[in-house]
Amino acid sequence: MPRRHMIMTGADGLSLRAALRELRTGLGVPEEFPAPVLAEAERAVGNPVLPGLDATGLPLFTIDPPASRDLDQAMHLAKRPSGGYRVHYAIADVAAYVTPGGALDAEAHRRVTTLYFPDEKVPLHPAALSEGAASLLPDQTCPALLWRLDLDAEGRVESTDVRRALVRSRAKLDYEGVQRAVDGGTAEEPLALLEEIGTLREALEAERGGISLNVPEQEIVEHGGSYSLAYRAPLPADGWNAQISLMTGMAAAELMLSAGTGILRTLPTAPDGAVGRLRRTAKALRIEWPHHVPYAELVRSLDPHRPAHAAFLQECTTLLRGAGYTVFTGGEAPDPLLHAAVAAPYAHCTAPLRRLVDRYAGELCVAAVAGDEPPQWVLAALADLPKEMADGTRLANTAERESVDLVEAALLKDHVGETFEATVIDVKEREPLVGTVHLAEPAVIGRIEAASGALPLGDRIRVRLAEADPGTTKVLFVPA
Repeated sequence: MPRRHMIMTGADGLSLRAALRELRTGLGVPEEFPAPVLAEAERAVGNPVLPGLDATGLPLFTIDPPASRDLDQAMHLAKRPSGGYRVHYAIADVAAYVTPGGALDAEAHRRVTTLYFPDEKVPLHPAALSEGAASLLPDQTCPALLWRLDLDAEGRVESTDVRRALVRSRAKLDYEGVQRAVDGGTAEEPLALLEEIGTLREALEAERGGISLNVPEQEIVEHGGSYSLAYRAPLPADGWNAQISLMTGMAAAELMLSAGTGILRTLPTAPDGAVGRLRRTAKALRIEWPHHVPYAELVRSLDPHRPAHAAFLQECTTLLRGAGYTVFTGGEAPDPLLHAAVAAPYAHCTAPLRRLVDRYAGELCVAAVAGDEPPQWVLAALADLPKEMADGTRLANTAERESVDLVEAALLKDHVGETFEATVIDVKEREPLVGTVHLAEPAVIGRIEAASGALPLGDRIRVRLAEADPGTTKVLFVPA
């Protein structure tokens, strides 16, 4: 999970765009697809491997940001006549278009994941696939891996099935629209059930000790040609939607474990020192955390709209460091096995248009349900996937972090010397004069350095912007 999200709406000045281009060049980001890759993608668009099962009569819908066109998932939710629920979850079938060992496949292994920058994204697959033929766009018939999860009345998974099928989404929805429809009572049953099932799954998450962090996003918002930063706290609909994906990832892990071959997304339990540091941060931010209250329970009680709570949620992401991928074959017991934040075995399988490993996990799950041996091209790639994904994820995190620093500096460069209200959200334990501040307005999270005296963790203070020079320095504040 990234520490900070950033979305850019509208176009910014030429200097900022030039700096972002230089950033991509410096990171070695592969922007243009080679001609053979584009040619293979065009051929694949016209000649995909189509499944025999036709599920186009299922009225699926997608939930994504309004501008998104790389739509990995579509769902349909229903009540079962015997009680409980049936969730259909269609995942884009990238393997229907990508030939193992071909140019497209090799390029995907080079890129590993879609990279998101404030001004553009660098996709894993050519747009002809990721935003075209393979995307679950409304009113487009395309191949998918169609999951069917039957749940009991409490939302627990009773049975799982996944197989290839032709699907056709009926509607492209966004989070704000979904939230309005649910809150206003205008959502029809398949959509209204998202709240019901999502809430049940959240309760089960709490029961098993899992945790989902509702970390506020940073957004760059255009105002008549000028730009400002703002925070966006996730809506309840974001969480309900995420629960469907999490449930599918957990089901995928169970299928692969039962078959004896797979690749899990794993996260070790946070060391006591990291949790202890969070307790000190909570105290400084004046967040009450009784010793008998588990970390997960505390996080669920927080309101991301409150600055102190938002700051604490940002710091909670430090416990997610160390996530990786664990491959197991031949029925061996995987080690590590669990994802500590999910509190269960878990696999990445729901975003194959944007993440390389998901294509392989999907194939393993289809084979497990059918009782077949996994395809040889999947088995041959498994051993290298953890390192490939680690390298790709590291690049994605660096791109995000550097983009945030660059954009903050660009938007504040004309305000050096001005003062702002801020909350000290982090102080380095070995360097008490150095820390991080969370500005109320604009929505900036930046470094602060004091000349003397320890920084007052959790206090609201006045800070002065000392440096903001995009491309050469990051934003730096000092106590005013």
